[in-house]
Order: sequence, then C-alpha cells, then structure tokens
Amino acid sequence: MSDPIVETRGIEVRFALPTHFLSREKPVLHALSGVDVQIMPGETFCVVGESGCGKTTLGRAIIGLNSPSAGEVYFNGKRIDQMEEAERKPIRRDMQMVFQNPYASLNPRRNVFETLAEPIRHLMPEKSETEVRAQVEEVLAATGCDPSWQRKLPHEFSGGQRQRIAIARALVTNPAFIVADEPISALDVSIQAQILNLLTNLQAERGLTYLFITHDLSVVKHFGTRVAVMYLGQVMELADAETIFADPKHPYTRLLLDAIPKLEGGSFERPRQPGELPDPVNPPPGCPFAPRCPIAADLCRSERPKLRVIPGSTTQAACHFAE
Repeated sequence: MSDPIVETRGIEVRFALPTHFLSREKPVLHALSGVDVQIMPGETFCVVGESGCGKTTLGRAIIGLNSPSAGEVYFNGKRIDQMEEAERKPIRRDMQMVFQNPYASLNPRRNVFETLAEPIRHLMPEKSETEVRAQVEEVLAATGCDPSWQRKLPHEFSGGQRQRIAIARALVTNPAFIVADEPISALDVSIQAQILNLLTNLQAERGLTYLFITHDLSVVKHFGTRVAVMYLGQVMELADAETIFADPKHPYTRLLLDAIPKLEGGSFERPRQPGELPDPVNPPPGCPFAPRCPIAADLCRSERPKLRVIPGSTTQAACHFAE
C-alpha cells in the first residue's frame, strides 16, 4: 500500500471574532476541531457536509491559505504547515486550488494568457518566455479552451468557460494534488456534467489527486473514491463512496442521504432537515450532532465520540451507537 500524498493529524483552525464593547471575553469560532485524514495518490477524496461544517476551511488549511491553530499537515511525508514561505514555494507547484466562483477567482483586468502565465513565472522562474507560452497553450488545449481565448478578459466568457480557465490555471504548473472547492455549484446542471467529465479525464491523463469539496452527495456517488462527512468542524464518518451510500453508519450521514431530492409521484420531493447547526463559537460539550440526532442519549450529550473503525466494516464513524 502506498503512502498518503496528503495527511492531516489533529488539525484545528480557530478564528478570533470581534469583541463586543461590553464584553471582556474574546469569542473564538472553532472552524476545525481535530481532523485526521489521509488522502492517497490518484484518488478523489470527497469532503461533504452542510454550509458551515468546515469543509472549505480544511481545504484551505491543507493548501496553506489558512494557518492551522494546532495539528500537523504533511505533503508526500514532509510536514508543511510550519514552513516559511520561501521553503514552501517549490511545494506550491504541486498543490493547487480551484475555487467555487470562477468569476471572483479570476483577475478582471488580466487576460487569459497573463492569468495562466503568472503562476509559471512565479513558481517556475527557470522557464523562458517561449516555454511559458508553450505551457499555457498546452494546458488550454487539455482543458478544452480555444487558443483565441488568450487575449480575452474574464467578463467575455460564460460561467462554464471561466471555470475551464480556472482549472487550466490550477493545472499550469503540473501539480500532483488539487483542492477543488465546490467547482460546479455555481454552474448550470448541463455544464456541471461537462466540468465533472473534464476533471475525470484530466485525473486519468495526469495522475492527479483531488480533494473535492461539495455539499451535493449525488455528485459524490459518481465522482468520489472515498468520502469524509463533516459536521461542525469534525469528521463524522469516513468510508469509500460505495459504502457510504449502501450502508451509512452515522445518523448525520443518513440525514444527508435522505435529503437528496427524489422523484416521487412525478414531482421532486426534498425532505426537511430537522434542526440547525449548533453555534461554532459555543459548540456542544459532547457529540456536536446530538441536538439534532434521533438516537442521541445522555452519553452523547456529555462525551465526544472518537472517530473509530466500526466492527465488521471498513467504515470509520464518530458515534457511540454506530453499531
């Protein structure tokens, strides 16, 4: 078995919030609370959960856009979370990110060529301008972009075209690992399928590893290798994609699966999800899902369950009663 390309050990991310002028306490938002994941080379590791669960924060902490408050991040066996920027620069070639909103993530004043050339010039300074141009043209062709787009600005493209350009920018330094933060959620359904097919083909051609962040479990079923289900900054369940759909162990995972729209009687029906996320500034003392859980007991409200392998399966779940 190969070693993980990316690993987090007990990673925590906390954000200090503005203090009310009448209060002496400094509120702290707990975005991640002790997350352990291992991402294997060549897989699509999906992170799912409701808005505010910490999935984007996890991706940004791995890539280095958020600094962990505690814990460790490893890339190809080397710890990277404590590196200085100069030391981390060569690693940034191998770790790139595709953001959710392709319009907001592209500089409106730079044409496509300058957008794609910048990371090559910054992270691969040994490249000549001829090599830079060749590399830009190669990645544009690989992502289905027309060569004539190079002199155009972002506002001249549709949402799907902009996302192809954003994917091209992430690929232009030939990375091994890409964080894709809800890359299709802002697109029309027909375009979503095109982008997913593009990502799948690029993975096969270039041996890419994805951390794919989404709130849509129906996408995960067809695209993911393994799935981490997150809730309030913690991993609730971790299993391969097929097992998550066939035999979910955690009540929260079952709630998410029940929330997938189904065609019943000729019309779509979306079940309501009971309750709301607890306050991440004042998280519950025990299991974070206990206030919404249909099987919660006193133990759940007082003791936080650890992520553990459930006997008789390969699934890991953070639930006292997962069996």
